[in-house]
Amino acid sequence: MDEFLLRALLAGLGVALVAGPLGAFVVWRRMAYFGDTLAHSALLGVALAYLLSIDLNLGVLIACVAVALVLLALQRQQRLASDTLLGILAHTALSLGLVTLAFLETLRVDLMGFLFGDILAVGWRDVALIWAGGLVVLGALALLWRPLLAITVHEELAQVEGVPVVRVRLALTLLLAVVVALAMKVVGILLITSLLIIPAAAARRFSRTPEAMAALAALAGGLAVTGGLAGSLRFDTPAGPSVVVAAALLFALTGLVPRAGRG
Repeated sequence: MDEFLLRALLAGLGVALVAGPLGAFVVWRRMAYFGDTLAHSALLGVALAYLLSIDLNLGVLIACVAVALVLLALQRQQRLASDTLLGILAHTALSLGLVTLAFLETLRVDLMGFLFGDILAVGWRDVALIWAGGLVVLGALALLWRPLLAITVHEELAQVEGVPVVRVRLALTLLLAVVVALAMKVVGILLITSLLIIPAAAARRFSRTPEAMAALAALAGGLAVTGGLAGSLRFDTPAGPSVVVAAALLFALTGLVPRAGRG
């Protein structure tokens, strides 16, 4: 196997491993649009990284966390619906990122690479960053698993039972921001959410417990990455979108299999 392909496979599998369990919560809590908003803000993070001469992943993480905190603050005013706020923030952040990059006249940026990913161009440093960051996210998710399940099942009841709802929701938001930063180079800003929700949605049909759905979602993500890369090499198609197409095909195939239980 060529080295660049090995790096791409390891990077994709690393993202799938962490995106699966986290994506399960995105599906359960119906946060797909929220994930899109965080992903759209990633381009603003790229622009900030170039402006401040800092690491791209750090810039993306800062932008995603900032947008998430702004959204949480705005949700408290209750004058606008959440989907309206998400729409405003998502498109504002994306446009602001594009405008900011346009002002950097001395810099040439591969926008297609950021928007749709460039998994075949990842280096060993990217692979190490994805796996190290992914393991940190998985460790944090394991610690937060029960409180997250509690607020997902019934938020008001969880609050009565002493679960720090606001802090747990904030932690979930931060974990999503980290995954967006890690996955940007694999599937791109516009496709990150698909890697969160499609494997989890495919795994839901075969899961009797939340833990099983999280594990199956990670497995489905890994299959999508492997199949997408194989298809990209076979048909000379863009790698990031090919991974998403493979995930969608996997989801469609699961619809043909009898349901085993509910997740």
